[in-house]
Amino acid sequence: MSNTLLTPSVIAQSALATLYETCVMASLVYRDYEADFAGRVGDTITIRKPPTFTAQEYVRADGITVQDATEQGVPMVLNHFADVSFAVTAEELTLKVEDFSEQFLVPAMEAIAQKIDRDLLALRDDITHEIGTTSGELWSSPNSLIAARRVLTQNKVPASQRYAAVGPVMSAEWMKADILQKANERGDTLGLQEARLGARLFGFDPFETNNITVPAQTTGNSTTEVGVTFHKTAFALATRPLALPRGAANAAIAGYKGYGLRVIYDYDMDKKQDVVSIDCLYGVKTIDANRACLIKGADVS
Repeated sequence: MSNTLLTPSVIAQSALATLYETCVMASLVYRDYEADFAGRVGDTITIRKPPTFTAQEYVRADGITVQDATEQGVPMVLNHFADVSFAVTAEELTLKVEDFSEQFLVPAMEAIAQKIDRDLLALRDDITHEIGTTSGELWSSPNSLIAARRVLTQNKVPASQRYAAVGPVMSAEWMKADILQKANERGDTLGLQEARLGARLFGFDPFETNNITVPAQTTGNSTTEVGVTFHKTAFALATRPLALPRGAANAAIAGYKGYGLRVIYDYDMDKKQDVVSIDCLYGVKTIDANRACLIKGADVS
């Protein structure tokens, strides 16, 4: 296959498809703020938090009760600049585009996806609500989601679009439970790729991610992961492709399902290799800490 197919545009499109498939948290949080950015590094917008209303029983004789519709806002900054740059030698460029994607783009995009997920999971530091610290709320059982559901419901969090993200240790323990084994036997194919643990559990869609292992909770002589349950609007992610550099003619920008990547393709004559640089500008923000709850707790042993 001709090397002319390895253009920045082809690389960008392949990279974006891979990035979307490997993200977990990024696909579960609120993504509707990207259009508010002007595009410069450090730009700040005010995220509009929806007002909370109470449904009233209507009595015709009394008329309607007018409630305040005051929106609150929090600032959000595009302050994360993810970059993966690598060199491809003249010999390696004899590979087909499909091989190039598998051997180079996939690991590069997985690195960016993991960074985005880790930055989103770092927002757990903003969460004050937690469950799993009592004998009836063990982190090692999916039944801990019942307690998390109670917390979110008491905080008037909408019942739809609730998610649970746990690490490999916690998910391995959960998979031993009869409720998850029976759910998987049903052949439920809904969910986000293979990261989904099974069917909807106690009002949550559960997902597994390796990126949740940082940070970890130390309990006695054992270390357990800190999972998180949340509503989609608890956290926000905004991305924006960077402007094309004026000094590099061989570059491209591509957008796919809310993600934006810039690909710069240059040649190093001294080393006889092409240098590919892929980057992404984004910001993460906790919108409402009351719409999330950590899963922590003592080891069962």
